[in-house]
Amino acid sequence: MKIKVTGSSGFVGKNLSDYLLNHSFEIDKISLRNLDWKNELRGDVLIHLAGKAHDTKNSSDASEYFKVNTDLTKELFDAFLKSEIKDFIYFSSVKAVADNVTDVLYEDVVPNPKTPYGLSKIKAEEYILSKEIPLGKRIFIIRPCMVHGPGNKGNLNLLYNVVKKRIPYPLGAFYNERSFLGIDNLNFIIKKILQNKNITSGIYNFSDDDVLSTIELVQIIAEVLNKKNLNIAIPKPLINGIAKIGDLVRFPLNSETVQKLTENYRVSNQKIKAAIGVEKLPTSTREGLEKTIKSFLK
Repeated sequence: MKIKVTGSSGFVGKNLSDYLLNHSFEIDKISLRNLDWKNELRGDVLIHLAGKAHDTKNSSDASEYFKVNTDLTKELFDAFLKSEIKDFIYFSSVKAVADNVTDVLYEDVVPNPKTPYGLSKIKAEEYILSKEIPLGKRIFIIRPCMVHGPGNKGNLNLLYNVVKKRIPYPLGAFYNERSFLGIDNLNFIIKKILQNKNITSGIYNFSDDDVLSTIELVQIIAEVLNKKNLNIAIPKPLINGIAKIGDLVRFPLNSETVQKLTENYRVSNQKIKAAIGVEKLPTSTREGLEKTIKSFLK
């Protein structure tokens, strides 16, 4: 089976390509920067990973997100519809539908993104869903939550450095629950989709089976580093006051940081597990995070 992959140089693209190669799939990397890319659309499956990632520093021009994540995806999808390729797998994001989750995020949520990144992703989704799909083709819109794995520190970097430098984690008074997605589980799910042609087109959330609090995540990092967990529970009103001061003087502990570290963001993976026929993914949330954190030490 020949798999065409855009965005193969990125963290997910590189890991997924290597994984599929090791499982006897033929990988053909395609660059959308190449003006002749439309002439290269020959194969069985097209996995679209290329895109502009969420800029947590908010320094990117909003138009760039729509140019890359929306317009380029539209162009690629139109080319796919005209091609002989049977399956189109588009990597969107949970941020395409929700920046905040009060309960549990399911696939049928009414989209309400707030950021240019999320808006650009949902616009691409809407375009894909607006098209009539030819008989014999399958369309998958994948919404992963925070992906991590060896070599990709991402949002874990802040907490990792806090523990490594033995800085007390000050938000012990806040308890939250967050979903994560280890790269091993992502790769496993995609392989299952490719192997089973009976899985139907649709929107699917990707996440690990378990949720963890940030406090538990800090504990895991401390255990991997073999350091004492310096977790302290400063009263919430005091933390919120410090955060407001941080908004004014650019202190690392500001309102946005506190929100990201303490908010709930639970993502259901029940739909995709039912589709691929498993009750449990191969790697637990803790195992995946331990593997990622251990890679930081190398």
